[in-house]
Amino acid sequence: MTIGSLLAHVRRGDVAMVHSLRRGAAEALELVAHGDAKSSQVVGRRVEEIDLPKGANIGAIVRRRAVAIGSAGDTRDEDQVIIAHHDTVIEADDHVIIFVVNKRMVPRVEKLFQVSARFF
Repeated sequence: MTIGSLLAHVRRGDVAMVHSLRRGAAEALELVAHGDAKSSQVVGRRVEEIDLPKGANIGAIVRRRAVAIGSAGDTRDEDQVIIAHHDTVIEADDHVIIFVVNKRMVPRVEKLFQVSARFF
């Protein structure tokens, strides 16, 4: 767990969590998608359209939604876990869980989740 916390701090992009797998040879990353279709390589795109390196797979997406409570118009946030399929579209602020079998590919995955300067 400590290694995962340290890895999350040294990664580029918005990395929420990292877990080292297979004795450090592979990683599971939780990356937050930011931006829009113009400033991001992942937001607004289907999973099949994302240029993931070989050995990297999107396993799941955690999406926060406001859910109505009662008739007074009150809402509460609720997380929805989506098992990623080829036609699943990534939205802004989604937490995307990616498994990378070769940790050398992690920088390429991180770069996909960085927004362009136009976003700011």
